Amino acid sequence: MLKKFSTYQIATGVAIFFHTIGLVGMLFSENNFFIQSTPFNLLLSFLLLVWTHPEKNKSFYLFIGIVFIIGFFSEVVGVNTGLLFGDYRYSTVLGIQLFQVPLLIAVNWFIIIYCSGISTHSLLNKVIKRVANDYNEPSLKLKAISVIFDGASLAVLFDWLMEPVAIKLNFWTWGGDGAIPLYNYICWLLISILLLTVFNFFKFRKENKFAVNLLLIQALFFLILRTFLK
Repeated sequence: MLKKFSTYQIATGVAIFFHTIGLVGMLFSENNFFIQSTPFNLLLSFLLLVWTHPEKNKSFYLFIGIVFIIGFFSEVVGVNTGLLFGDYRYSTVLGIQLFQVPLLIAVNWFIIIYCSGISTHSLLNKVIKRVANDYNEPSLKLKAISVIFDGASLAVLFDWLMEPVAIKLNFWTWGGDGAIPLYNYICWLLISILLLTVFNFFKFRKENKFAVNLLLIQALFFLILRTFLK
């Protein structure tokens, strides 16, 4: 029976199922089980992204490693010095920590950067080609600019959507009056530009329908929680 469905369709169904369970549980249950299950959901999403990525090669795995390292250690610098993002602290909800940062934060960085890059590449591909033909500009140059800067903007937008929900769920807290500083989004933009530059120039397939679906699923998940979570 499963052979009738493509890999990305199966992955999308699994993602919808677990995000729906988590959404209902967080909105209508006082049991912390659903919040405590967030690490499982993050890890599952990561594994599904890797599973559905076509023609995995060394560059793809190297890209994962680079995002893990830069994403994680930028958070280490942020939490321990305040030089990046601002004054914030992680709780224990996201699991095992190293240098006061949950290890799964590296996974979260990969999910956001990869999905933003794939989505930008996929959704804007036809537009970029059309503009390139109209203005006689190299398509590859326009595509690189779009993927890097539009993808980084999409990643920042996703972080903006996620931040208030994460605070309500006690994933992390901000110092001072608890407000999310503009500096956080500036740092997100700059680091995202760096990571999406790596994404664009590393030689691996930039196609994954599930990554686009997952970004939409998670955006809807956080939008509903941001609107209705007390």
